[in-house]
Amino acid sequence: MKLYYLVLAATLFTGLNTANAQQTDLKTSQDSLNHLLNEYYRLNVIVFQANSTIEDINNIFELFTDDFTYVHEQYGGVYTRKDLYNGYKRNQENGGYDGEVTDIKVNSKIFGYNAIAISKSFMLKKKGGIKAGDPQLALFEFKDGKIYRITEYWK
Repeated sequence: MKLYYLVLAATLFTGLNTANAQQTDLKTSQDSLNHLLNEYYRLNVIVFQANSTIEDINNIFELFTDDFTYVHEQYGGVYTRKDLYNGYKRNQENGGYDGEVTDIKVNSKIFGYNAIAISKSFMLKKKGGIKAGDPQLALFEFKDGKIYRITEYWK
């Protein structure tokens, strides 16, 4: 605790603005969370292609904590890491990943403490070109530098 007060006093006496220092730390944290979010969606687009492999699925799951959960009330509720992995595998084996999804566009983000709320749209191959799907809301929570929970709020 004494160290905290020494640092605070040094900061005040050197004329540094602690609000700016906190903002810089938050930006660094946001950059890290944003990178994980972007990597998650980049890897999912790879999996959604017809020629994806089990290794492509494994790459996504490296981003998750061991106690990761996926929550989507409209599609069955709460899934453990293992449940979700098996679902990805099943979809891949059944031909569910056919290349219709060409990209995932993040429309907006709100950063919180170890969390990002996002609006996203799947970019889909349709007659006449690529079309944006309906906007969808999701909440990403992070722990120990990995994705801890994803909660989806769309039908």
